[in-house]
Amino acid sequence: MKHLRALGKYFWKYRVRLGAGILFVVLSNYFNVLSPQLMRFIINYVDNALSLTKTATVNDNNDGYDILVSKVIHWIDQERSVGQVVIIASLIILLLALLRSFFMFLMRQTIIVMSRHIEYDQKNEVYTKYQSLDSLFFKRHNIGDLMNRIAEDVSRVRIFTGPAIMYIVNLVSVIALSVFFMLKSSKELTLYVLLPLPALAVIIYFVNSTIHKKSERIQEALSDLTTNAQESYSGIRVIKSFVQERAMLGFFKNNTEKYRQSAVSLAKTEAIYFPAINLLIGVSTLLTIMIGGLYYINNEHNITPGTIVEFVVYVNMLTFPVSAIGLTASMVQRAAASQKRLNEFLDIDPEVKDSRTAREVKLEGKVDFNNVTFTYPDTGIVALKDFSLHIHKGEKIAVTGRTGSGKSTIAQLLLRMYNVQQGSIELDNIALKNIQLSSLRNQVSYVPQDVFLFSDTVENNIRFGIPNAKKEAVVDAAVIAGVDKEIEGFSNGYDTLIGERGVTLSGGQKQRISIARALIKDPSLIIFDDCLSAVDAKTEIEIMGRLNRFLADKTAIIITHRVFSLLNFDRIIVLDEGSIVEQGTHAQLMQIEGGLYAKLYRQQQGTTVSNG
Repeated sequence: MKHLRALGKYFWKYRVRLGAGILFVVLSNYFNVLSPQLMRFIINYVDNALSLTKTATVNDNNDGYDILVSKVIHWIDQERSVGQVVIIASLIILLLALLRSFFMFLMRQTIIVMSRHIEYDQKNEVYTKYQSLDSLFFKRHNIGDLMNRIAEDVSRVRIFTGPAIMYIVNLVSVIALSVFFMLKSSKELTLYVLLPLPALAVIIYFVNSTIHKKSERIQEALSDLTTNAQESYSGIRVIKSFVQERAMLGFFKNNTEKYRQSAVSLAKTEAIYFPAINLLIGVSTLLTIMIGGLYYINNEHNITPGTIVEFVVYVNMLTFPVSAIGLTASMVQRAAASQKRLNEFLDIDPEVKDSRTAREVKLEGKVDFNNVTFTYPDTGIVALKDFSLHIHKGEKIAVTGRTGSGKSTIAQLLLRMYNVQQGSIELDNIALKNIQLSSLRNQVSYVPQDVFLFSDTVENNIRFGIPNAKKEAVVDAAVIAGVDKEIEGFSNGYDTLIGERGVTLSGGQKQRISIARALIKDPSLIIFDDCLSAVDAKTEIEIMGRLNRFLADKTAIIITHRVFSLLNFDRIIVLDEGSIVEQGTHAQLMQIEGGLYAKLYRQQQGTTVSNG
């Protein structure tokens, strides 16, 4: 239950709905418990009037009646025939049922609607938290588990904030009101009727912990199952190309088997639990009839046929609330298990976040890496070692080198996807950590190596960073990126829907649309991370020509492994094992005898010629 304390802020936010809902539950049950008292009156009235039994002389004296029922009885019992009394009392019982139903409607309109509001708020909170977490978090957690938390776990918590709360209040109010009036009617009979309840409490106590543990196992198994399915859907082309459908089905069957076993185990526990509760309710009904009948036969404790009927109705009235104890306990335990999983990451403090001194800054494009050393936390791979690089405003820098030399890490650190561990990075002589993340990323455009497009139109994918951008700006960005003609050739042009992750496009089309998305922001600093690897050399040179005109007054960092296209850059930086080993213009680097750049250039030139 301690994990559910995190929901206190939501209950306080919707305290008016919650308070009104609790009031409506109590009023609904209040009008419900009045009906058995009227039934007792009718049966005793008819019994006495017709003198059919030996208790015809017993005077009810309105003992144990609610004050409202007493007034109704006083009004009914005024020189009316037995038939009239029965009809009027029956109509009043119908009226009480209608009042109960009305307040039940209001009860659901307040508590259940409140739970939907809480679900909405909580999903937004979870999603907002996801977006605030750094890249390292997403590397350590699989997507299926994150999806399960925002969907399944939040839904289980909603069941607690709605139906479970409603059942708990209903249970407390029904038991309190029923027991109160049962004691007023007959203390002796009440004690016998409630005799099975301690056994019920013991069962609930021992079963709750079992339900909680099994609920946690179910949620963990469901996360694994969701992850397995999500990865299979995303990698379906790879699965088919390697003919691994049967193997993936085997993995999925293993996960579904674990989930099935956990779910069946919980179902077996509940299958024993709920019938046991109903059995105890049946025992209470049996005791009511047996003990009440003996009291009536022996003319003891002023028990009448009406009293027995009243108690039987009370016991049956308690059937659903008491039997719902198990259901409610299961809801609470499952919600607690789910909220625990949510709390585990809602309490995570992201490593990359705005510092207290962070502020908005208008960037011009000057970049400085000062003795930066960075090691990836999980793998221990040293990506950059004592790395220093100074880029002037408007300068065009190319970064090249072998695979794994640390090229992409430069882009990741500039965008503050990670914090540097040693050294510092400055933009316009301002430490990167002192610039607000939103301000930094709004002014820096980044074209990643691993292109990601959304399941939306081509136009909306291009204007993603500037949602209110005009169509003309979208087209201009596409023209510079060299993809405009191909987009116009699509069935619906710029309104063509792209499949998930751009599955309907070629690799080169996806990369160029991604470039257009970066260009439309008109940034002061733009980073291209090997973003033209899927286009041929000729197309790359054409695109680079257009980009040179666009980037005339901007700072640009182009990360690439293709050195034959780096002829017109202010500087070329050559990395090897996280350090700068060479830098200069193309001509300067080609003059270095045995240089890495010259070696890479000759290798790629040879490959290009042979391919041509």
